Parts: sequence; C-alpha cells; structure tokens
Amino acid sequence: MRDDPPFDDVALIAIGRNEGDRLRRCLESSLGRVSCVVYVDSGSTDGSAELAVGMGVHVVVLDTAVPFTAARARNEGARLALRASPDTRYLQFVDGDCEVATGWLGHARAFLESHPAVVAVCGRRRERFPGQSIYNRLCDAEWDTPIGATRAFGGDVMVRADAFEAAGRYRDELIAGEDPEFAIRLRQAGGQLWRLDNEMTLHDAAMVSFSQWWRRSVRAGYAFALGASIHGAPPERHWVRESRRAWLWGLVIPLMCVAALLSGHPILAGVVALLYPFQWSRLFLSTEGPVPLKVVRSTFLVLGKFAEAVGQIKFYCHRIVGRQARLIEYK
Repeated sequence: MRDDPPFDDVALIAIGRNEGDRLRRCLESSLGRVSCVVYVDSGSTDGSAELAVGMGVHVVVLDTAVPFTAARARNEGARLALRASPDTRYLQFVDGDCEVATGWLGHARAFLESHPAVVAVCGRRRERFPGQSIYNRLCDAEWDTPIGATRAFGGDVMVRADAFEAAGRYRDELIAGEDPEFAIRLRQAGGQLWRLDNEMTLHDAAMVSFSQWWRRSVRAGYAFALGASIHGAPPERHWVRESRRAWLWGLVIPLMCVAALLSGHPILAGVVALLYPFQWSRLFLSTEGPVPLKVVRSTFLVLGKFAEAVGQIKFYCHRIVGRQARLIEYK
C-alpha cells in the first residue's frame, strides 16, 4: 500500500524502451498519486506502450524517423503532461526501469514548497538487485552520492514546471549526459538544486555481463566529451577533468608503453605500466566501504578509463564526419 496522498499539481513522466515488468512496477508505483502519468516509449518491441495504455496511462510513442534520446523523450512527455494537466506545478521525471519509493513524491513536493529558491530535487536511488552481479553492485555504489546542495542530478528528479520551461527544457539531440547539462542551465538561470536523504527510486540495472558494463562505460566517456564541448569553458569546466582522465589513462599511457617497447626500451615501458597499480592502490585507499567492494570498485574504475577513452574517440569521430550520433545502449 502506497502512503502518498494524491497530488493534483504533480505530473509524472516515465521514459523507456523494452522495460517489460520493470515498466509495470514503475507505473504502478505512481498511478493514483499524481494528477497525470505519462509514459514515453522509444521504439519498444515488447508491448510496453500497449501495457501502459492498458493501465490507463497517457502514452507517447516517439517517431522513429527522428533519433531516440532520453532528452527528447522527457521533453515530449512533459509537453503532454502539461497539456493534459494544466495545473501541474511539479514534474517528476523517472526512468522506466525505476520504481518510485513510498513517500518520495510527498517529501520532494514539500521540500520544493518550503524552499522557493530550489528548482529541482532528487533523493536516494538504490539498486533492486545489487547482489545479482558485480555490475549491479557497482551501480548501487555509484548512486550513493552526497546529500544537500548539489550541482547535478540524474534521470530521476522532480523539477518545477515553470523552471523547466524557463531553462529551455532538455536538449533533444543529446544522446548522453542530458541530465547534468540541463542541471547546469537550471543553475545558470539562478535556481538551486538539492539532494534529499530520502529514498527516491528503486532501480533495476539488469546488468549481468562485462559487455553491458563496457557499453555503459563507453557511453559515459561519450557523455564526458559531449558535456565538455558544451559547458567546458570557465566557470563550469563541465566534465573537462573527467575527459582528460579518460584520455590519459585510457589512451596516452598505453601509447607511451607501446612507444617505449617499439623503441627498444622495455624497462621504460614497464615503469610506465606501473602507473596502473599505483592508481589502483590510490583508488582503493580513497574508496569507502567493505574491502571486497573497494577491490571491485578500484579495479573497474581503472578498467573504465579504457572504455571512456573509446567513448571520447567516438564523439570526436562523429563530430569530424558530421554524423548524427545514436544511443549507446547497454540493455
């Protein structure tokens, strides 16, 4: 039983593609609690759109002639929500693989009501099955972020409808990193962002293979490059450091090792390669939590730089040839 009262001025927008039962749980967690629930489908083939229609949800099926992006989906969902429920003051965005936690809508709305300077609020996202794989466990650790004033948020967030419109909405064309980019524009417009110490959503990454984790990390690298290209200049310096780290650890140091070997200096190559265990040790010592988790996180943080470098290269190759980027999906 949900304990949120119905909120006539809150609309929920869920987006997804082939989420199946995850989408059912997502929609069930909000139906009857908000003025309007909208589901935006990005080319599902598993009957997701039909499922949502059968649950009485407003549904937008995106035109396949235009490349799918989460940003475009959120914008289309918001448009329909504001038409269907003109009195909406707050927009709750959620990914279709997430279940909204009991009480979250009330906590988020109450905080925005009592803090007029805050334009967007998020909370604790948890993994539904952290023990299913080390990749899910890594996601669960990734969601554990500091509480209080923040500079960015993810796909699950409650935003003031007027601030959403004033900031220009999400950028439709972004295939990754659309949430932090939008957060920057909300802050630049004078708004504050906040992360509450309240359960917000239960996420199902469904990530059980190394290839899924690799694709997700490639997408992160692409997002870093894309974000830096938009907001990399001072004072934001958005994802500039992350991009440089990807280049350094994922490409520059490996090339230095290869160059040393090809020039007949294997000892120098070995010395350069020792930077990786040094970096692993530094990450291990700076990571909190039980030792097994610290080992896993440090290992995959080091490995992730190679995937992020691939994402960086993809971004600049697309930019050079003027190619329209497509979503990098991991499930």
